[in-house]
Amino acid sequence: MTPVTRTIHLRDLTLGYERHPAVHHLSLQITPGALVAVVGPNGAGKSTLIKALAGVLTPLSGHIEGLQREHIAWLPQHSELDASFPIDVRGMVATGLWREVGALGRFTTAHRQRCDAALAAVGLSGFEARGLDTLSGGQLQRARFARLILQDAPVVLLDEPFAAVDQRTTADLLALMHGWQSQGRTVIAVLHDIAQVREHFPQTLLLAREPVAWGATAEVLTDANWARAQSLHEPFDERAGECEAGAPGAGPRHPHPITTALEATP
Repeated sequence: MTPVTRTIHLRDLTLGYERHPAVHHLSLQITPGALVAVVGPNGAGKSTLIKALAGVLTPLSGHIEGLQREHIAWLPQHSELDASFPIDVRGMVATGLWREVGALGRFTTAHRQRCDAALAAVGLSGFEARGLDTLSGGQLQRARFARLILQDAPVVLLDEPFAAVDQRTTADLLALMHGWQSQGRTVIAVLHDIAQVREHFPQTLLLAREPVAWGATAEVLTDANWARAQSLHEPFDERAGECEAGAPGAGPRHPHPITTALEATP
């Protein structure tokens, strides 16, 4: 049974690497069952935010409330998976059961059946024994979504889930994502296809190292907001200091130049 989704609160959240800020003073509330897109220019801090929500990046300041790592299913960027790893498709998908089975747990017939059912749900029946290196980009992404199914988490975090995959795969995975929302799960996805965001995501966060706009997608994705997001996009500065919260109503103080951390920063 899927745990009940909680409201997610981001409170004056500042994120970065080696104490150099990448996302500044982000405060918002995401209600249970929301379907949220995160968009912005390259290097805007979108992947940084998803990593913090997944619990793999500790905030420089501020707080994330309402999230527990054991209740999160996270899909990193496609490029972060090594398809040459010597494991078959069923074995990779089965890693979605690790919280249930444990590192030394016994993989039962029931677990095997659940893996095969998840693969069937993403259109990969018959691929169970195939090596990852034999899959196309779309097939590999379907397998990664099958692993998410087995995690059975109330919060799903997706980082560029439809990049470099074919149109049919994208449509099938979008349908699966809508099915998760209909079950009451919260889905937060980093995306670059704005037409896709307008069609499928009711809420959007426009990020450019700091929040530019947040709320109903039609109200966020305006020309004026995009222009502001582009104006905030500048190179990463390793000498940048930490941000400080501003006075109430005055917005955050930035005692360093507004800079942008590259999303590829490890």
